[in-house]
Amino acid sequence: MDPKGKVAIITGGARIGQEVARALAARGCSIALTYRASRDAADASAASARAAGGKAIVLRVDVTDEAEIQAAVAETAKSLGRIDVLINMASSYLKTPAPSASDWSAALDANAKSAFLFATHAAPIMKKGGGGRIVNFADWTPVSGRPRYKDYTPYFVSKSAVVALTQSLALNLAPDILVNAIAPGPIAAPPGINADENARVLDATPLHRWGGAAEIAKAVLFLVETDFVTGECIRVDGGRHLY
Repeated sequence: MDPKGKVAIITGGARIGQEVARALAARGCSIALTYRASRDAADASAASARAAGGKAIVLRVDVTDEAEIQAAVAETAKSLGRIDVLINMASSYLKTPAPSASDWSAALDANAKSAFLFATHAAPIMKKGGGGRIVNFADWTPVSGRPRYKDYTPYFVSKSAVVALTQSLALNLAPDILVNAIAPGPIAAPPGINADENARVLDATPLHRWGGAAEIAKAVLFLVETDFVTGECIRVDGGRHLY
């Protein structure tokens, strides 16, 4: 699919989302960015898209609320004329040493249910427009088949669900809509990371560096532009899974 003249929804477009929005806009794609709490981050992503030459709108959405998701999808189609691409980046990453039922539900809702609901409401519009692309965001750990880190059970399970959702949607929405996922590894150093923690990450990554948001944008563009890849989950982790 050529992104030029198309419309993409990007959920949770902070930090890495800015680069993704800019990359799509540079290819002539209009962008709808959603946010729940951080309007500033969404506005920054929209500004990046506009600076790259694309149209962009910003919508406040609780990605665990189906009514708000449905309204956001409808507003995108109304304001920008169509929907061709859905990038499900919204995510919650919390350490839970003694997870409760609410921790479990919160992780599944934010990371897996949100992607399911956005896809459910966007897919019919994509089909009417001739097809589309859905790119979900998983994590390198479940794609590699092991949790790796303790105290992240709800998170790990929720991202495993994203992989399963991607495969199931790819089958059910074919041939009109291609559905794939990206599994990031060490892309951007989290705020507050200390020197020792940073060194451990680099030592455990064969390429010995943080990837940077541009590497995610490249993967997104590939999955948007491909016409014969569906049901895949691509690790973008600098080889982290090899150790």
